[in-house]
Amino acid sequence: MKRLIIFVLLLSILNPVLSQRRVQRDTQPIRPQTSGEIAGGLGLSWFDGKPYYLLNISPELAFGKFGIGFDVNLRIGVNDGKIRSEDWNEFYDFLRAIRYVRYGLKGDPFYARIGALDYARLGHGTIIYYYKNNASYDDRKVGLEFDVDFGKFGFESVTSDLRRVGVFGVRGYVRPLKLTPAGEIPVIGNLELGATYATDFDKDALARYDSIQRKIVRDGKKPDIIGFDIGLPIIRTKIFGWDLYFDYVKFLNYGSGIAYGTIFDFKGLGILNINAKIERRNFGDQFLPSYFNYFYEIERFNLRDTVNATSKLIALQNAKKTAGTYGELIFTILGQLQVVGSYQQLDATPESGTLHFDLKIPQVLPTIVIDAGYDKVNIKDLRDAFKLDERSLLYAQVGYKPVKYIIVSMFYQWTFKPVRTDNGTKYEVQKRVEPRVSFVFPFGTK
Repeated sequence: MKRLIIFVLLLSILNPVLSQRRVQRDTQPIRPQTSGEIAGGLGLSWFDGKPYYLLNISPELAFGKFGIGFDVNLRIGVNDGKIRSEDWNEFYDFLRAIRYVRYGLKGDPFYARIGALDYARLGHGTIIYYYKNNASYDDRKVGLEFDVDFGKFGFESVTSDLRRVGVFGVRGYVRPLKLTPAGEIPVIGNLELGATYATDFDKDALARYDSIQRKIVRDGKKPDIIGFDIGLPIIRTKIFGWDLYFDYVKFLNYGSGIAYGTIFDFKGLGILNINAKIERRNFGDQFLPSYFNYFYEIERFNLRDTVNATSKLIALQNAKKTAGTYGELIFTILGQLQVVGSYQQLDATPESGTLHFDLKIPQVLPTIVIDAGYDKVNIKDLRDAFKLDERSLLYAQVGYKPVKYIIVSMFYQWTFKPVRTDNGTKYEVQKRVEPRVSFVFPFGTK
């Protein structure tokens, strides 16, 4: 007991003012330093070998905490002179031209974003982490993130598609000691308890393989997930942060698992910021961590032929008891260059590697712009990690600024296009190549 008291006293010296709010690491793209930019350009697009002339208008505007982004693309066939029909064949396509509208940023006391979800997550990410609702360019959705932190309690939520609902998750949390005078005690006073519920209302989330009928049917048990978590900020200063956490997760119709780890934050006076996360995972049979992730929209159900398909639910049903380690590292230099990398590996499953990588260099070099992201699942070894195939997602843009407001660039994307059939959706690899000449005109300052 004496040692515990001394430990708490030492921490109180290191941490004189603990934040009243939940601390969340910012793994979203680097925050813009201006209040907006008007961007657009001319170029060429290739979709599966077919060329299109491209006219792009993509302004991003910010007014205080409000932000809005557009992505309007007119593609005219080089051979037939017709606008690409897949881009504008229903009313929903016009709505999706507004890429997102947001208020605040993830981790703020009030945060809302509607449209494209790029890095959606709940809590420590054991259920929903790095979820993207727009894994395919031709299957873009309008989703919603909505978080409110009242200090003593709050909630965060994710909805993947406001038209068809799809993935839905909500996490409520409370800081119980903040409801009492004990909330002023350093360290312990910031103890946070959370509870999460997540599911997928899409009918393809029920897909499974019927061995008797020898075909895919959609009568599986829904992947309803509940979770309980404990978080404790040990140190919270302007320069250094250290958190501990423990998560318990249960698929109501399947297995359960636990994850526990630590998060470190270092803020080096705007010169170098480092965020690190190391997590140990222990799972029972029929359990998968971060079930709703950046690959989920492709993994949910992908029809290969009339009796053959891949399904996230099938993978869940076949998952065996195991343990593994997850690590994540984020570098931000001078508030500009940002590198995000994460990797998971299960102990007893060689083909279980999961990689996420982001590189953003918007202004470090005055004339060079680089933006790239790469995701891959079911990695066998290091050689397999960077092989592009049906387990990969990739985008990369490299540009040169001959003058201040013009960028000459090449954009490449390896993604998937949905092909609708009577039996379901088949996702095929889609290669998107676009040489661009763009103008970018920033205005205002924060």
